Amino acid sequence: MRVLVVEDEVFMAEALREGLRHEAIAADVAFDGDEALERVGVNDYDVIVLDRDIPGTHGDDVCAAVTRDHPGTRVLMLTAATRLRDKVDGFTLGADDYLTKPFALEELVVRLRALARRPSAAIPPLLECADLRLDPYRREAYRDGRRLRLARKQFAVLELLMRADGGVVSAETLLEKVWDENADPFTSAPRVTVSTLRRVLGEPDPVVTVPGVGYRLAGTRGRA
Repeated sequence: MRVLVVEDEVFMAEALREGLRHEAIAADVAFDGDEALERVGVNDYDVIVLDRDIPGTHGDDVCAAVTRDHPGTRVLMLTAATRLRDKVDGFTLGADDYLTKPFALEELVVRLRALARRPSAAIPPLLECADLRLDPYRREAYRDGRRLRLARKQFAVLELLMRADGGVVSAETLLEKVWDENADPFTSAPRVTVSTLRRVLGEPDPVVTVPGVGYRLAGTRGRA
């Protein structure tokens, strides 16, 4: 999952970014509305965590623009206001969820993962491919009934491959969705993570390398 945090309080924005990265959620930061719109126009975000009261383009206008131009991107509004009218206005603009400050990082992470399970095209809460089963909400993965002990990045890579439903996922997409904009484009991190994921998944290897393109999951069932 890739998230854009739009927050003008530098300490809070950086704390959120580091906290989300610790949960294997790739997070970028924008400190005003103009920067947010610029980043959304360049990068493919799954969710935008949007402070409503930000400098530059107002948060309401950012929300309306994202809803109009990027319908597949979810918006979670942040605000210090607790009035029902403010929340109603946010949802009217197209926000998918609302969180009032102060909040716990754990609650934000849960809400983000819930939003990521609600893309434009409906998908099942449980992902299945051959003998692999993954529950994004509970952060659990199984192969042929055996619980897999996956590191955060391994889980995120496997989730992307399973969501692709047999399609090829490029190393660039892995880097974009699992890491963030600060990742070195020439890093071997995706290749290394796929390699360690393969060891955890066991034999027969369900991850197919498509030379020069990326990776996909094989559809042949086999015992691990």
